Amino acid sequence: MLSCCDCFPCWDGDTEFDFHKPEPFSLPSPIPQWPQGKGFATGKINLGELEVFKITKLESIWSCNVLGGEAKGVTFYKPGEIPDGFYCLGYYCQPNDQPLRGQLLVARDAAAFSTSRTEAGSTDKITLHHPALRKPLNYTLVWSTDPHNGDCGYFWLPNPPMGYKAMGILVTNTSEEPKVEEVRCVREDLTESCETCDLILSTESDMSKTPFQVYSTRPWIRGMFARGVSVGSFVCGTYLNSEEELDIACLKNLNSSLNAMPNLDQIHALIKHYGPTVFFHPDEEYLPSSVPWFFKNGALLYQDGKPKGEPIDSRGSNLPCGGTNDGAFWIDLPEDDDARNSLKKGNLESAELYVHVKPEQGGTFTDIAMWIFCPFNGPVTLKVGLLSIAMTKIGEHVSDWEHFTLRVSNFTGELWQVYFSEHSGGRWRDAFELEYIKGNKPIVYSSKHGHASFPHAGTYLQGSTKLGTGVRNDTAKSNFFVDSSTKYQIIAAEYLGDGVVTEPCWLQFMREWGPTIVYDSKSEIDKILNLLPFFMRFSVENLIDLLPTELYGEEGPTGPKEKDNWVGDERC
Repeated sequence: MLSCCDCFPCWDGDTEFDFHKPEPFSLPSPIPQWPQGKGFATGKINLGELEVFKITKLESIWSCNVLGGEAKGVTFYKPGEIPDGFYCLGYYCQPNDQPLRGQLLVARDAAAFSTSRTEAGSTDKITLHHPALRKPLNYTLVWSTDPHNGDCGYFWLPNPPMGYKAMGILVTNTSEEPKVEEVRCVREDLTESCETCDLILSTESDMSKTPFQVYSTRPWIRGMFARGVSVGSFVCGTYLNSEEELDIACLKNLNSSLNAMPNLDQIHALIKHYGPTVFFHPDEEYLPSSVPWFFKNGALLYQDGKPKGEPIDSRGSNLPCGGTNDGAFWIDLPEDDDARNSLKKGNLESAELYVHVKPEQGGTFTDIAMWIFCPFNGPVTLKVGLLSIAMTKIGEHVSDWEHFTLRVSNFTGELWQVYFSEHSGGRWRDAFELEYIKGNKPIVYSSKHGHASFPHAGTYLQGSTKLGTGVRNDTAKSNFFVDSSTKYQIIAAEYLGDGVVTEPCWLQFMREWGPTIVYDSKSEIDKILNLLPFFMRFSVENLIDLLPTELYGEEGPTGPKEKDNWVGDERC
């Protein structure tokens, strides 16, 4: 896929432009000493035949600026201060317009030899025929900048021995090929496939004859049971196709014990230290509650073919467990209007976050998914141009499960990212992009009526930002909030083993937490069109196409365990 190509005069090096290289990022407060455990936050992680160490002190190798001084620059880094016995696997790259927030894994062969004891008690070393790490044979020049511009960048792909994989690209500022001692390749059975992730750099323009892109990488298969481990390196090329297998790989954790994952005491310490405060909009009518409060105050279980619902035990013990979302059962509000309206409003005092803890990237990260329950999801406010119109039905449904996820590095226990769930998708935010309310506790803003999660106060449009048409997600601070560092319940952490965390009965309910009601959104949108000036009117069909599909009727959500991200990675 990658090949040496011609050099183009589209980049300028440090000799012409003053690059402001990123400064390292630190959380607002020091990381505490975590409770004692096995391998969590010890700085190293055993992956089986390999042991890896996280390097955050990075040495800049080369910086560049795309198409002169108007576009943002990037800097390429190598790992600094590698411990004795560990080896570099690849280099790191990031934009210059954000704090330095990278990590590179270095590795050593944890099984370079095996031992066998003779009857006399002596120890013999038996050298393995195929060690976990080997030097590359040589390098292929992938790309380089125009040498006439002075300070040049050269991109090198290690050529691994047969049965081994390269883990990353190297960058130099001279045309001299790197020494083979600079990096190690990894035996193929200790690797997993990886894929391109975020585009870091692209030279596509009228000035470039051939495009060149740099992407960050991540394991191709991700989730609770996946074993791929990102090295932190990048991949680059002239024609990168997301469908093609990359020339570099990720590591694979073959250590089934996942010894770097936190124990129960460490989980509690992480939540108490990083647990966000969730702020609801000051005009929010439909606040959260605990699940037991929802059941005790009138929620009913319905069964297909039976007209009457039955009360639900506060623990959910009479809910049908397991199975699939087959439509045979669902939950609804009480029939009495006063009881129904009262239940819709929720009960902030009882509200708590329901926590699912799971391994990510082969147990090198811990994902702490925090679920919040609201008895009712209110109607949306549509934005059409400069007009905002509050709807009466569109967007309503009984019960609302939303979540956000803290991603913590198992090397140090440092908060790395937070995932904000936004209706049918979401987005990861790095720790430097967050607001903090106290120490290292981030702020999560819950949108009015829809309860989607966002990192900052403001208005977020779900729909066409280009046309200014869609659903408003309004967020702001208020006196309505839940502090998840104190109000939480751990409901699942499967990797700890049976009996360590008792899952609540209601978590096993796999059907919908509200009834399905389909109504005519078209007629309600017709009312909107009649309110608009003639020049602003869309056809009904075009307006509907701009709106999220889940707004066309009421459909109760399934519970947390039925969601794809319970086992898989978050949806972005």
